[in-house]
Amino acid sequence: MKNLIEINNKEKHNLLLNSIKRRVIILNTLAVTFSSQKKTTFNKFKLQYCVRNYYLKSVIVLLCIIGTFSLKAQGTMPIYSDYLSDNVYLVHPAAAGVGNAAKLRLTHRQQWSDNENAPSLQTLSYHQRFGKKMALGGMLFNDKNGYHSQLGVRATYAYHLNFGRDDALNQLSLSLSGSYVQNSVDQRSFTAFDPVISQVIESDHYVNADFSAAYFNLDGYVYFTAKNLLLNTKNSVDNNYSSLNLRTYLLTMGYFFGWQKRLQVEPSVMLQFVEKTQEFSMDINAKVYKLLDRNKRIWLALSYRQSLDGNKLQELSQITPIAGFEIDRYLIAYTYTHQLGDITFTNGGFHQFTLGINLFEKRPKDQGYIPRFNPFLFKNDN
Repeated sequence: MKNLIEINNKEKHNLLLNSIKRRVIILNTLAVTFSSQKKTTFNKFKLQYCVRNYYLKSVIVLLCIIGTFSLKAQGTMPIYSDYLSDNVYLVHPAAAGVGNAAKLRLTHRQQWSDNENAPSLQTLSYHQRFGKKMALGGMLFNDKNGYHSQLGVRATYAYHLNFGRDDALNQLSLSLSGSYVQNSVDQRSFTAFDPVISQVIESDHYVNADFSAAYFNLDGYVYFTAKNLLLNTKNSVDNNYSSLNLRTYLLTMGYFFGWQKRLQVEPSVMLQFVEKTQEFSMDINAKVYKLLDRNKRIWLALSYRQSLDGNKLQELSQITPIAGFEIDRYLIAYTYTHQLGDITFTNGGFHQFTLGINLFEKRPKDQGYIPRFNPFLFKNDN
C-alpha cells in the first residue's frame, strides 16, 4: 500500500512539473512573438497584455497547486495585535473568566484593502467565570486567504487560584484548550487545462490543543501560552496522519500604572516563537486609558512588531495604532496596521473592527478594584 501511495505521489509531482514546463514554454513563445512583432502599436499592446495576464495567472495557479501537495494545516488562527482591544482571550486562553463580567467579542479584519481577494479574518469569542475558580470559553474563526480558507472552533477550560486578600489580586490561572480546524482550497476557478487541478473544493481537517497560564499580582501580569501541542495532522494526499510541528510559544508581560487615577498607562511586551521555522518576533506596546465618567472610557494604544530573525530584507516590521471607546457594557475598537520597510506586500493597510459587550456583570471580591479588569470600579468608590 505504501508503494502505491509513493507511486501516486510521484505521478502527481510529474504532472505538476509538466504543467510548469508547459507554462514556461507558452510564456517563452509569447515573449518571442512579442519581440518579433513590429506591425502595429495595437498588436504590441495586445501581446504585452497577454504576456502579463498569462504570467500573473500562472504564478497564482502554480502557487496554489504547490500548496495542495503540502500539508495544508496551519497554526490555527493567525496572531495579530487584537489582544490589545480588550480581547486577550484570542491569544492567551488563560484570560477566560478574568474580569467582573462575561465577555462577548466580535472582530473583522481585512488586509491589503487595495487588493482583490485579500486575506480576511473574522472571530467570535465568549468566555465566562462560573463560581470562584472555574471558567469556560469558546471561539469561532473564519480565516480566508485567496483560494485557501480555514474554519475553526476552540473550547477552553480555565481554573483560577487566588492567593491574596479579598481586595488584592494575586492570582494564578491555568487553562487547556482544544481546537478543530477545517482547511479548504477552492480549485474551481483555476484554469482547466492543467490535469493536476481537480476543479473541486479540496479540504481536510485536524485537531489540536493549547496550554496557557497567567499570573496577576495587582498591577503586573504575565501570560504564557503554548499553541498547537499536537504534532499529527491528516495528509490530504494519502489520507494518513503525518508529523507536522505547528508549535508556537507566546509570552506577554505588562504593568499597570495609575490605577487610582482617571488616567492610566499600561506598557507591555509580547514575544512570539515558532518552533519549526525558528521565527522570533517581539511586540512593544503602550496603552493609555482615560476615564470620562463612571461608565465611559476611551483608550489609545500603539504596538510595534519587529521580527528578530533573518536578514534585513526578510525582517517583518509593522506599527499598529488602536483606538477604543467603552460605554457601560459596550465596547468598540478600531485597529490599523501599517507595514514598514522598503519591501512591503502592498501599499494598503490592515483594518480591523472589534465590537464587544460585557454580560452578567458583578463585583467580585478578588478583582473589584483593578481597573485593568473592571475599568469603572475604583478603590474610593462607595
